[in-house]
Amino acid sequence: MLDLSLLGTGGMIPLPDRYLTAMLAKYNGHMLLIDCGEGTQVSMRALGWGFVSLDVILFTHLHADHIAGLPGLLLSLSAYGRAAPLTIVGPEGIEAVVSSLRIIAPELMYPIAFIELPSGGESQLVLGDFHVSALPLSHTLPCCGYSIHIPRAGKFDPERAKAQNIPLVHWSALKRGETVCGFTPDMVLGPPRRGIKVSYVTDSRPTNAIPDFIRGSDLFICEGIYSSDDKIEKAQQYGHMVFSEAAALAKAGDVKELWLTHYSQSLLEPEKEIDSAVRIFENTKAGRDHLCKTLLFED
Repeated sequence: MLDLSLLGTGGMIPLPDRYLTAMLAKYNGHMLLIDCGEGTQVSMRALGWGFVSLDVILFTHLHADHIAGLPGLLLSLSAYGRAAPLTIVGPEGIEAVVSSLRIIAPELMYPIAFIELPSGGESQLVLGDFHVSALPLSHTLPCCGYSIHIPRAGKFDPERAKAQNIPLVHWSALKRGETVCGFTPDMVLGPPRRGIKVSYVTDSRPTNAIPDFIRGSDLFICEGIYSSDDKIEKAQQYGHMVFSEAAALAKAGDVKELWLTHYSQSLLEPEKEIDSAVRIFENTKAGRDHLCKTLLFED
């Protein structure tokens, strides 16, 4: 199962009850963070999932409301005893920006590995159990959307294992997809089963590539900086979307559920203003800080 939590749902300016943008995913004892706005580590502490198992941070782009919380989080990881490498992924320039931020967080107990994404075309990464796709978006500076896929192997067939005289002691390793003593997983596993997919898009105007990129997602988390269609022109000016545009992408991408996030500080009660999105895509929720969900593999 994949556990998800919105750590912050604000855009540009935090509010007393709304931190800036971040989303945390947990699977198989490891965690992945998307963005690290101001207040992220405070929100993580309140959530209670811990810090040390955070292995990957994906940055959508390099605006302050998405990255300014990083120095404090890096220091907290050291304070909690992290020793394993931390991987940081983002658009071109991410290493230089993080290095600058580390002027106030110079002494860490672990190394950082950087992956800078090219500006053109979709990228594919395997980061432990997280299979990550990155898509260039349309914002005021280079920006990436992310899809996180948790693949699922085919079903183990014990009768096939017995027929091939595979010792019982090797069955567990083969179920995990490992090759052992000359026995390979394809000897005992059926075709791959449907995994879990979560997509995250902020900050961006709608693009023609987004529906295919998010297609079939169990959950689509998308920015909606304003609720009203009469603010589309303002959203266009700054490279953002309104609620109805996010909902139209969810519908075109045939996702199961849409969570809105990255609200303007002027939007105080987004849950009361989601009608424009629900009319287009019924299964829409207004995201809020610490909104959580557990996604399970289908039987």
